[in-house]
Amino acid sequence: MYSNRNQSQTRNMELGLLITRLVLGIIFLIHGITKFQGMEDTQSYFISLGLPGSMATIVGLVEFFGGVFLIIGLFTRIVSLLFVAVLFVAIFTAKAESGFIGGYELDVALIGMGITLAVAGSRYVAVDRFFRRNRR
Repeated sequence: MYSNRNQSQTRNMELGLLITRLVLGIIFLIHGITKFQGMEDTQSYFISLGLPGSMATIVGLVEFFGGVFLIIGLFTRIVSLLFVAVLFVAIFTAKAESGFIGGYELDVALIGMGITLAVAGSRYVAVDRFFRRNRR
């Protein structure tokens, strides 16, 4: 009975991580698409923040491909850390002056999701499983 309870808890935890991975992946995929749909405006915005305009392309690529990778479960831990880095830069360059409420509270929630995935990974319905040795 103890073993079944642990299996149930593990299954529930993995299901929660899968949902977190999918939601974070979809959010970043959409942000990446949006950046590329208005890249000229995005580059102008980055420049207005004191960042190089080319950084908009790099962030757009990280968001787009990182979103796709999270959705399929490829390089989950690495991509999650990249998202955390992007979010920290966004907070300190664009959102800090707005304050927490109405400013960067969503970014903090996404950072929490990213750190969770970076620490725990996500094995359910994940391409990464094909690249791992069997571990018990």
